[in-house]
Amino acid sequence: MSEEAKQAIIDFMKKKKRKTKYYFNELCKAVPDLKMRAAKKIINEMVNNGQLKYWSSGSTTLYLLPEAAEADLEKEEG
Repeated sequence: MSEEAKQAIIDFMKKKKRKTKYYFNELCKAVPDLKMRAAKKIINEMVNNGQLKYWSSGSTTLYLLPEAAEADLEKEEG
């Protein structure tokens, strides 16, 4: 189930072209059959494995795909 859940989260994030950053609660919608604690473990594992990255505004933490993080950096530099 863990690999299926990870793929569901990645697919959910790639499906929305205009949006790159997601709140934890939004990612939980990608795996509605999991409880929030199980989803949190999977998302943290994905961050540790490099499949997702954190983005923080200082008060809020969001998640994004690594390629979206690189695109954000390019926009800031250019």
